[in-house]
Amino acid sequence: MIKSELVQIIATRNPHLFLRDVENIVGAIFDEITDALAEGNRVELRGFGAFSVKNRPARTGRNPRTGESVEVEEKWVPFFKT
Repeated sequence: MIKSELVQIIATRNPHLFLRDVENIVGAIFDEITDALAEGNRVELRGFGAFSVKNRPARTGRNPRTGESVEVEEKWVPFFKT
């Protein structure tokens, strides 16, 4: 499901809300989750799951096209757990 499909489903189930309002609400929720994760915080939605970020350490990877070894830097990746 993509964001526009989610907005459409919520708007259909709540005919008293304007589509534009539903888009703004869904966008605001996603923005808040994104901002919290960017700051390194955990976002827990009780009964649904928790979003957090995990560290992936630096490693030696391989270029799939050439087979050449490549150094991949460490990075923080989003993680979801139910």
